[in-house]
Amino acid sequence: MDLIEVLPTLHMLRFPVGAAYLWRNGDELTLIDAGTAGAAAEIEEALDGELRRIVLTHWHEDHTGSAALLAARYGAEVVAHRLEAPVIRGEAVGAPPVLEEFEIPIRAGVPALPPAPPCRVDREVEDGDVLEFGGGAVVVAVPGHTDGSIAVHLPGPGVLFTGDAVANVGRTMLGVFNTDRTRAVESLHRLAALDADTAVFGHGDPVVHGATAALRAAAAATR
Repeated sequence: MDLIEVLPTLHMLRFPVGAAYLWRNGDELTLIDAGTAGAAAEIEEALDGELRRIVLTHWHEDHTGSAALLAARYGAEVVAHRLEAPVIRGEAVGAPPVLEEFEIPIRAGVPALPPAPPCRVDREVEDGDVLEFGGGAVVVAVPGHTDGSIAVHLPGPGVLFTGDAVANVGRTMLGVFNTDRTRAVESLHRLAALDADTAVFGHGDPVVHGATAALRAAAAATR
């Protein structure tokens, strides 16, 4: 795992597949996504305050794999959209992606990931709910990658966590491996309408300045 400072209050935890993020409010930490199963020890090395909550942008195993262990160990509140919660808890099976032709070889090149252990969800959220970090973190429903995918927008500091709704691998673009491409494109356009200077992604490099312009360019190129 690589620990990368994006902002003084925001660090990226980059894994071989995907990324998670730590947001700091004083001594209180919020973890956005939790890497794969087996990543908990590396994540713990980055914790230098109280882990108050874990926000899961969707149920995929590269985002939820270490959530159960960390939540149990630190007593952190686990937050996810109500449509993702049954899958994260192990009560339901998530829908597989509908692959575009160009995604088939990309998918074949992704290494098999360990399944995510079931994890409790303490708070089920909806679009527009506000979480108590970053001066008020607004939940933004971005269905399409999965039914209950969320992004998190911090209007005050101008930061956007996109989850896998958007990627930034070489360029800012629609995320891949979606269950419903039409809804995913609509979600990209919705995120592009937000005001954000910094955007961070489930996959790819952060955009530290000019995130809104990058998102709008991606949306304009995607139909």
